[in-house]
Amino acid sequence: MDTAEVLLQKMRALPPQRLAEVADFVDFLKAREEKARTQKIDELFGMMDQLATVQPPLTPAEIQAEIDAARAERRAGSHANRR
Repeated sequence: MDTAEVLLQKMRALPPQRLAEVADFVDFLKAREEKARTQKIDELFGMMDQLATVQPPLTPAEIQAEIDAARAERRAGSHANRR
């Protein structure tokens, strides 16, 4: 039996006034999740704004140079681990 079915069975055993409390609690949980999601989205957009103002965008050649350097560093590290 899945969680939703277990919850439904438990709710069916509750008196009507308690069901109203359950409904209120579910609304509270939904609002809390929405608030958390909105805060995370706001944080993400804030970080994106900060990143956009830090440096001018990299050129394709600069991107390739970064990739090449990271690969060389990774290779040097894996060679050092073999010794």
